Amino acid sequence: MSERTRSGSERGTRIARFLAAAGVASRRAAEVMIAGGRVQLNGAPVAHPATFVQPGDVVAVDGKAVAQPARTRLWRYHKPPGLVTTHRDPAGRPTVFASLPAGMPRVISIGRLDLASEGLLLLTNDGALARRLELPSTGWKRRYRARVHGTVDERALAALSRGVTIGGITYGPIEAALDARKSTNAWLSVSLSEGKNREVRRVLAHLGLAVTRLIRIAYGPFQLGQLPRGAVQEVAPKVLREQLGPK
Repeated sequence: MSERTRSGSERGTRIARFLAAAGVASRRAAEVMIAGGRVQLNGAPVAHPATFVQPGDVVAVDGKAVAQPARTRLWRYHKPPGLVTTHRDPAGRPTVFASLPAGMPRVISIGRLDLASEGLLLLTNDGALARRLELPSTGWKRRYRARVHGTVDERALAALSRGVTIGGITYGPIEAALDARKSTNAWLSVSLSEGKNREVRRVLAHLGLAVTRLIRIAYGPFQLGQLPRGAVQEVAPKVLREQLGPK
């Protein structure tokens, strides 16, 4: 049987997917690493992301061997404000990953929360899963509570359900509603599926509202609940299988 007609299981695992499953990076980032000559397979540089890894092969990044992918795991993390969601910050600001408890494996985040935002951040050791769950095609809602300063126009909030274009960027439908109001401050409930960079803050600023606190309370079926600020809790494997279904 030719290489072209073999099934995926006979070929092995694409190396970018292998690196993602091993928690090294997302598939896209792994492809960039491959293009930069940073990845080796059995001691030889990998030239193409379509290279396949077979059982027993040794994969290395920057000369350091990569451990075989572990089972897919997922954690809920209550991100405090003041941390950036990156492994290294050029400005030297404290990061989410440096704040995690000792003994945690290398993980990556599913989506991000900006420096000032807080609440639920999902973490996983599987880069392919992270990429999958970030896509709007999952249909998973990101739900937030936003404290805002300014005059709330409830009709303008309702109109966000049709989507909005700001500065040439089109944002998909957003569900937003007023929860409570006191003088010029208010709490809103906001739900969206895309999660573009700083989407909630930019859309509410477009309505003349300054966000003074932003808390993510849910990502798809996973809830922040009563998880204390700064705490990490692993999702039980059974729950993970029930919520994710087959890959």
